[in-house]
Amino acid sequence: MITFSNLRQWALSVCIAAFALGYTNSVTAKNATEADNIYSELPFQMNKVQLPVFPDYSRSITEFGAVADGITLNTEAFDKAIKAVAEKGGGKVIVPAGLWLTGPIVLQSNINLYLEENALVLFTADHTQYPIVKTSFEGLETRRCQSPISALNAENVAITGKGVMDGNGDTWRPVKKDKMTANQWKKLVASGGVLDESGRIWYPSEGSIKGAMACKNFNVPEGINTDEEWNSIRDWLRPVLLSFIKCKKVLLEGVTFKNSPSWCLHPLSCEDITINNISVSNPWYSQNGDALDLESCNRALIQNSSFDAGDDGICIKSGKDEDGRRRGEPCQNVIIRNNVVLHGHGGFVVGSEMSGGVKNIYVDNCTFLGTDVGLRFKSTRGRGGVVENIHINNINMINIPNEGLIFDLFYGGKAPGEGDDTANAPSEEKIPAVTEETPAFRDIFIKNVTAKNVGRAILFNGLPEMPIKNIHIENVTMSDAKDGVILNRTDGATLKNVKVITAKGGNNLRMQNVTNVTVGDKQYKKVGNQAESYKF
Repeated sequence: MITFSNLRQWALSVCIAAFALGYTNSVTAKNATEADNIYSELPFQMNKVQLPVFPDYSRSITEFGAVADGITLNTEAFDKAIKAVAEKGGGKVIVPAGLWLTGPIVLQSNINLYLEENALVLFTADHTQYPIVKTSFEGLETRRCQSPISALNAENVAITGKGVMDGNGDTWRPVKKDKMTANQWKKLVASGGVLDESGRIWYPSEGSIKGAMACKNFNVPEGINTDEEWNSIRDWLRPVLLSFIKCKKVLLEGVTFKNSPSWCLHPLSCEDITINNISVSNPWYSQNGDALDLESCNRALIQNSSFDAGDDGICIKSGKDEDGRRRGEPCQNVIIRNNVVLHGHGGFVVGSEMSGGVKNIYVDNCTFLGTDVGLRFKSTRGRGGVVENIHINNINMINIPNEGLIFDLFYGGKAPGEGDDTANAPSEEKIPAVTEETPAFRDIFIKNVTAKNVGRAILFNGLPEMPIKNIHIENVTMSDAKDGVILNRTDGATLKNVKVITAKGGNNLRMQNVTNVTVGDKQYKKVGNQAESYKF
């Protein structure tokens, strides 16, 4: 029987549904328009980043025996769930609320790993669960332990939802004494592990320190050949938390990634990557604890996210030295916008592994809070590669103890503030010839930057054989700076409407070995080997 009350309720339901549909359509239209605007406003041509698409099919890991007690190892349940969904053509693998202990998770094509709210995936501290595999780390071909989360040659792959993935990195990482309080250091040493000869670096095991002693080229061991030798240094072979290699149409959205053994997120040689509304968190003292290293990727959108790192925050790479040049894959066509970086060695970083080249990068509307350096460009002889066509706009930063902006082609591997005075790199009696091993930074545009409480405001430190070329800086204000601007080995720089206020006052611009520099309405055709000081 149809009553007036029923009729009224039906009409109300129809109205609500119509409103909801209209609202959804308007939001969708708004988002589409906003997405279109991103690409139409770019200072270079770039095809749109393609999102993955998944079938409407889902299974929960609990259907395959997963137990959320923090004790049961759920590696097999994750693996079975992923394979079952993949066999059906793909869809969603659901991780419900709960504490899920597991070994490595390997994603396949057409899989969306979905973490429900209050889902916590904790990767086991049993390092024997992570096989030693051939991979690339810090731009070099080497071996590391298998990453807690990985995918190889996958297409349409995602990690989404509202949960947390914890890499249990404290069980892997060495720690420097000077990065901890006295009480923290005392507790760490009392927990076990091994100290180096100086007593200033703690390692979690004998195998870890043995691996460190085998490293001459950053963190890649040398002279380790047999499987037995590799196994003996397993604890040193710290994996990145997430390793996606040669994947297409990748989405990371909504999830928190934290406490990685080394780098946190490492997409390598991937295409069409979307990173949206995620949180990345590593302890500030974590060695090699980069938040995001985008390496040799093409087409990426990184937005609306928070990065808290023990090393570089948002970093662009493309391989190191001969290995990187041989790969020959630039990192290109990348949009980075509406992000916050807390702590870390640099807010936005290029290098130092950039041997395959970096180009067409757009950074907009980002905030850096207490990073060691704000905008950081670094490389050194031997790398090769060209970094060019980088556009940076609307950056705000506070409490930057070192440079607000740095270009350093004498990078030696030290963290900012560790005593590496790059401003006074030794002059060469004989300038090396330019070869394929010579890195180049050129055609970089930076505008609308505001910084307060910085160390040195700006440093350009090019090579004698390859000056930093065509850097354009406009509408930049850096106040409460301890030091001003140093331009060294630079050709074609333009500084327009740049204001630097130092505590010392007086001359706050020093130039040396520069040509064709314009500061405001003044032009400097050439400044030789003797440093000269000026005021803005």
